[in-house]
Amino acid sequence: MPEAYGGAGLGISEAAVMMQAIAESGAGFSGASAVHMNIFGLNPAVVYGTQEQKRRWLPPLIAGKERACFAVTEPDTGLNTRNLKTKALKSGKTYSVSGQKVWISTAQVAEKVLLLARADAGLTLFYTDLDRKHVEVREIEKMGRHAVDSNQVFFDALPVPEADRIGEEGKGFEYILHGMNPERILIAAELVGLGRCAVARAAKYAKERIVFDRPIGQNQSIQHPLAAKWMALEAADLMAFKAASLYDAGKPCGAEANAAKYLAGEACFDACQQAVMTFGGFGYATEYHVERYLRESFIGRIAPVSRELILCFIAERVLGLPKSY
Repeated sequence: MPEAYGGAGLGISEAAVMMQAIAESGAGFSGASAVHMNIFGLNPAVVYGTQEQKRRWLPPLIAGKERACFAVTEPDTGLNTRNLKTKALKSGKTYSVSGQKVWISTAQVAEKVLLLARADAGLTLFYTDLDRKHVEVREIEKMGRHAVDSNQVFFDALPVPEADRIGEEGKGFEYILHGMNPERILIAAELVGLGRCAVARAAKYAKERIVFDRPIGQNQSIQHPLAAKWMALEAADLMAFKAASLYDAGKPCGAEANAAKYLAGEACFDACQQAVMTFGGFGYATEYHVERYLRESFIGRIAPVSRELILCFIAERVLGLPKSY
């Protein structure tokens, strides 16, 4: 966030270091996710908002006086963002927004919402008040990641002033894409942190657990998988910070950001699964935390974009292969 509005003026590289440290500390992917929305979420407003909008929106967010949620995904569209149904009907200088969003993190506690809706000219981006008189938030019960609430959000004629529109009407999808690469980079860094934490816990346990009068970590069947998981995590980390450095330098980084998210998601999942197996039966016990890490690792493979679409992106944009869908 710009220093002029109270931010630190640092880049995605520094943010990735911070988010990774939170995850690696034992807070895991869930703990890191509790704060990363307010790092990448308003990136489109920083890039495309007017000076008046940034003066109005950024200081309270940076100071922690306001919290934001990110409302894009809908139940019937999934990753087909261009097919969103939520409508923004304009009358005078006010839009009326009606529709439904799903998997909206932090909507239980947020005062503001970054909202993508369909206006007359096409998909349009807004940052506005989450007025509970016109919004119903229903929490989704889920397997893990309990540090962050996930929700269905129903908009019923939510009034949105024209002054809360970011940029031009109809260019919201273009604006939202600007925030996607930072999101992938931060998630990749968090996943590496979570995977490192899992491997570290497994290695410590393997040194302490004695079976047949020797630590199980002396067995290559325990050593080799953990060593392989460490190497995969370090490789994913290099890709994440390559993507971050490109982004901060203002250079294209779509391939690197997507690759980082894919590689980190796979490496983290494999590391967490191996950690559970290293603990054996105790890996299933909440006391040792690795079962929680394994549950959390799933979200990094699923969201915010599937592994399969990342593979399609690399095939088409990097290898030049024809579009398959």
